Amino acid sequence: MSDSGEHIIPNNSFFTFCETAQRISGARGTLWKRKIFREYITQLECDSDIALAARFIGEGAFSSVSGKRASVGHRTVAVTASEFCEIDYDLVFKPCRTALGSASEAIQKLMANLPVAVEKRSPEYPALDEIEQWYIALANARKRDDKTELLADFFRKLTPIEIKYFIRVMGQGSLRIGFEALSIINSLADAYDKDSEKVRYTHMITGSLEKTAVLCKQDKLDDASFRMFQPLSFMLASPIESSEVEDITRYIAEEKFDGMRCQLHADGEKIALFSRDLNEITQSFPDISSEFSEKNLNQCVLDGEICVYVDQKIQPFQLLQKRMGLKKPSKKILSTHPVVFIGYDVLYANGESQLEKTLTERRSQLKALSDHHRILISSQMHLTENDDVETLFNQALDNGNEGLVLKLKSSTYEYGQRKKSWLKVKKPGGSIDTIMMYAHAGSGKRGGTYSDFTLGVSVKDDPRYNETFIPIGKAYGGYTDDELKKLNREIKKLTVERFGPTLSLKPGIVVEIEFDDIQVNKRTKAGYTLRFPRFRAIRWDLSPDDTDSLKDVEALFEARLRRNAVRQNGEKSVLFPESSEAG
Repeated sequence: MSDSGEHIIPNNSFFTFCETAQRISGARGTLWKRKIFREYITQLECDSDIALAARFIGEGAFSSVSGKRASVGHRTVAVTASEFCEIDYDLVFKPCRTALGSASEAIQKLMANLPVAVEKRSPEYPALDEIEQWYIALANARKRDDKTELLADFFRKLTPIEIKYFIRVMGQGSLRIGFEALSIINSLADAYDKDSEKVRYTHMITGSLEKTAVLCKQDKLDDASFRMFQPLSFMLASPIESSEVEDITRYIAEEKFDGMRCQLHADGEKIALFSRDLNEITQSFPDISSEFSEKNLNQCVLDGEICVYVDQKIQPFQLLQKRMGLKKPSKKILSTHPVVFIGYDVLYANGESQLEKTLTERRSQLKALSDHHRILISSQMHLTENDDVETLFNQALDNGNEGLVLKLKSSTYEYGQRKKSWLKVKKPGGSIDTIMMYAHAGSGKRGGTYSDFTLGVSVKDDPRYNETFIPIGKAYGGYTDDELKKLNREIKKLTVERFGPTLSLKPGIVVEIEFDDIQVNKRTKAGYTLRFPRFRAIRWDLSPDDTDSLKDVEALFEARLRRNAVRQNGEKSVLFPESSEAG
């Protein structure tokens, strides 16, 4: 029970949740943050309270698999708060927001310090389940005036800290307290004395932190089982950090296609395709769905790549973008941009999970499926010495592909992780997957649109930072006019703050940027800047969780130093990877 003045606040109150979130935000280091949340959640007795606490801190107002949203725009929230506090939105609220760098922080301060706002509020310290009902009411409200009226009513019943976190939870996703899904999963494992890997697996196959939390508490993790057409997290690839891979013969090489990572679920005529952000994309590729429905596969899940394929050659990713996001591709685009699915792994087959089997065993299963059902699969090349990497890399480029992926033959399918079992080798020059953090208004012929962008990398699991993302560079070219129009439409949906000509964005748009070099720059928060960064591709198929991290940038920089040192010594070097994951 927490104490707020003369009020004794129950553990399942939203106020206690908000106090916990604030303590986590101020804690330095992942272990301390985990400890705070573990102590909090073990004090909750009711399963529904545990579920809501896990959901609110890790997913938002609604579960990520529910499809529901509160759908209240940042301006609606800010204007409602300004009217509640009886201040001018432009002359008072906006400067406060600019000074604090956060709308929710500004609203908290105003609610706590303006006498008129204090007088209007009479905190009721609602429970977590009451807050859930408030979010449902907002989701069901269709008119802006109705949402505004509800918000003002909620503000009257909340304390300033509750108002801040009510707004942040409503926004879906990260609360910006440096406490992401992996830390939550580890906290749940600590709280209920469970194996963290088993908890992570449960989260993957349920797709829900709240379900995972309840299963932990009930000691029923084994009840969570694989279900067809519930997408699984993808296995990711990492950069090579040295010129020599220890015992190269333990790896197999595959060419890295210039396409879109895809997970294909098949059960007879029923087919579903999922992108790497776990969104269903079946409707965008009816040709693949039709092809595989005729194969009559018996419950299997394949990991692979969708590529535009013309004249027996894989085409650049930019052509595939014309197919992405289309609800019903026209006959013309189906004929001018035909696609194929190329499989390179199997996750489920013969009525059982293949995740714990070795790559060699999974490949044997994939080959059998390919032979029996005429499925196109990747080729594999054996490696006998490190020099083979450079030879095969150049061969991949000659074939029109991006490079190589080296895969450890003995590895299991490490879903949702970026370890060293898969290693990527791509074009020199470099590219990484980044998150769009800020949009800046253009000038000249691009006046009136947002055409310059600040891009960031992930630091969510980095104990050196409390943020989720930090800037790594700016880019203002490499996209088409049509792409820019779509970007501006999506930016409006993601805008959180407005600072004159600059918009602060909620994480949502992933951009693969290429660059000429990585340079140390101690004046920046990351400590590095990218030389001549520009758009390579807007990755609508990826989610914020798929962005590369600062540690990946550091690894690429160190690899470049070693490569340059080798070259200066007159020795032959093996090519280094310069980009994000395979697919």
